[in-house]
Amino acid sequence: MRNNKFSGIYYDLAKKIQTGELKSNSLLPSEHELAKMYDASRETIRKALNQLSQNGYIHKVRGKGSVVLDIEKFNFPISGLVSFKEIANRSRKEWRTIVHELVLAKPDSFIQKELKINSKAEVWKIVRSREIAGERIILDIDYVNKEFVPTITKDIVEHSLYAYFESQLGLVISFAKKEITVEQATEADREYMDLGEHTYVVVVRNHVYLNDTALLQYTESRHRPDKFRFVDFARREHIGLPFK
Repeated sequence: MRNNKFSGIYYDLAKKIQTGELKSNSLLPSEHELAKMYDASRETIRKALNQLSQNGYIHKVRGKGSVVLDIEKFNFPISGLVSFKEIANRSRKEWRTIVHELVLAKPDSFIQKELKINSKAEVWKIVRSREIAGERIILDIDYVNKEFVPTITKDIVEHSLYAYFESQLGLVISFAKKEITVEQATEADREYMDLGEHTYVVVVRNHVYLNDTALLQYTESRHRPDKFRFVDFARREHIGLPFK
């Protein structure tokens, strides 16, 4: 048996999940049944299932089996800093950004506090809805400190702010503080997103910092709840304290 036989099994099962032949929330056949179907060893089947699990196709439940996940949801990394364009490109689906507002404004007291600026400063306010496969599923509301970004055009905000900041302005984005909440949909959410029957949205608030710890941007990214899976990689740290 070839060592890479599990790859062929993985790709076959992944294709069946992608095409809907294997439905989301259904159970895969057992390891024993799969071994018979593919004329493979249990070890080879386990390797294929592990790869499916790692790539977000299935979730292995002890005592139950392998449950097919809803792959229509987009993975949104909690700890990473990625743009909508990067997430959309990974999906391989048609996408576009619709710009509803792009203005240079004086910050109100809330934005002054969030960006740690005074009333004399100016900020770019950018309101955009994000559409994938014909559905508007994200509403982004950005406030960018004009001190670091002298000018922004509609063409820039239709594509990628981060690409502009980094490639054109030479800004070094270092880290962000994130807060994730579930909130009742606002009037703006209903106007700019295709919410359907959904009455709540998942809100990701970002404070984006440059490498010198200066605050560049405050963002509210509002997501339709059925379209995203918020993911992270967590490593347990052992602090050397004895168990009692």
